[in-house]
Amino acid sequence: TLPSPCNACLRTCSRILGLSLGTTALFAAVANTLLLFPNWDVTYLLRGLIGRQAMLGSGLWGGGLMVLTAATLISLMGWRYGCFSKIGPCRRMLTALLSSGLALLGALICFITSGVALKDGPFCMFDVSPFNQTQAWKHGYPFKDLHNRNYLYDHSLWNSVCLEPSKAVVWHVCFFSTLLCISLLQILLVVIHVINSFLGLFCSLCEK
Repeated sequence: TLPSPCNACLRTCSRILGLSLGTTALFAAVANTLLLFPNWDVTYLLRGLIGRQAMLGSGLWGGGLMVLTAATLISLMGWRYGCFSKIGPCRRMLTALLSSGLALLGALICFITSGVALKDGPFCMFDVSPFNQTQAWKHGYPFKDLHNRNYLYDHSLWNSVCLEPSKAVVWHVCFFSTLLCISLLQILLVVIHVINSFLGLFCSLCEK
């Protein structure tokens, strides 16, 4: 039997949401992968000179794999493929909530990790003499100690504090900001999917 216009529209919406979430998951994975290779240099990763948040890989397994898994389920429900072709509205709603919860959890993990990373600043080599009057260089988070200045707004600090890798701040801010925006978009798409699923449930119950 042909689906009602209401259900047909909601299925199309599910397909679009699944495709959109899957695309954002791939972008999140790429952005997190690039954070592991600052300035396209693999030596920092081999030497263990990568920041905690980048090594955590929340864009790979949180905003990436978890969201991609949920996106696959949402797409399968939209296309009514395989075991999703004959399930009832209640089971379909349960599956939608589970997939939404999985995607929301992954997106939130990525969002929080990216926010903390932007707050702490990049992991880089810097001169510690301004802090303890000793001429020395070390790897760490120099912007965590600048309590009276915010490096995100003070661009004069971007090329003067981190000595290595070059343009560490630009790389860090660019890709963690990308992850932050992607995870926000994923959360928005999940909310739309939940609303779409409830509308689908109501349409199915009304048809009966």
